Amino acid sequence: MTAEEYNRCVDEHSDGIYRFILKNIRDTETAMDIVQDTFEKLWRKFREVQYARAKSYLFTTAYHTMIDVIRKEKYQAGWKEGMESGLSEGGHYTGLKEILDEGLKRLPEIQRSVILLRDYEGYSYQEIGEITGLNESQVKVYIFRARNFLKNYIGKPEYVI
Repeated sequence: MTAEEYNRCVDEHSDGIYRFILKNIRDTETAMDIVQDTFEKLWRKFREVQYARAKSYLFTTAYHTMIDVIRKEKYQAGWKEGMESGLSEGGHYTGLKEILDEGLKRLPEIQRSVILLRDYEGYSYQEIGEITGLNESQVKVYIFRARNFLKNYIGKPEYVI
């Protein structure tokens, strides 16, 4: 990969990676750090990564970096309590987006990741498998379970709106 191709990767994929990470961890500073770490890792391996495979490499690296950060922060005091205390705002919802966001927060980490990659970023099952290290069947099962949970969590849209 050339420096020009690397710069194109930054321009083309940084926003998508940021959105994906932010939807998972809900912390803008940490999301920006993960995106930066991801592109730093790409720069270190720019000779090994082909431009055509850069998007997959970037999302895979960002996903694994995010998992590492989450694991590290779980061991630090207060991270989980801070996330949970920020979830409740009185229990009053004004729309479907808020309920959907709350439902996404309640999903297990892997289900949230695959549903965001599929429904928000538009990746195929095979690409999601490459990014997360799962096989295609596992990806489909996790997406199915996540969608069922969200459907049950949301309920009927006419009751929400």
